[in-house]
Amino acid sequence: MAMNRSELVAAVAEKSGNSQAAVNGVLDAVFEVFTAQISKGEKVTIPGWLAVERTDRAARKGRNPQTGAEIEIPAGHGVKLTAGSKLKAAVAK
Repeated sequence: MAMNRSELVAAVAEKSGNSQAAVNGVLDAVFEVFTAQISKGEKVTIPGWLAVERTDRAARKGRNPQTGAEIEIPAGHGVKLTAGSKLKAAVAK
């Protein structure tokens, strides 16, 4: 089962002793910083836990699945998340 944002905020608030409003504000700020840095093409790393970076995708040809017609897919960007050593170790237990 997946944890949603409100469950995450509640769990962090309980563990840290802070209010849910404070934790929610911090989480908003973290995501704003992630968005700003990643959109500039910079990598964000939390050593041992997580690395987030923007990836580039080249233009390519594809096919429309309904008609079979060849289409041109433009170049674009994606996001790559990499688990760090502490996160990998926690999952392996």
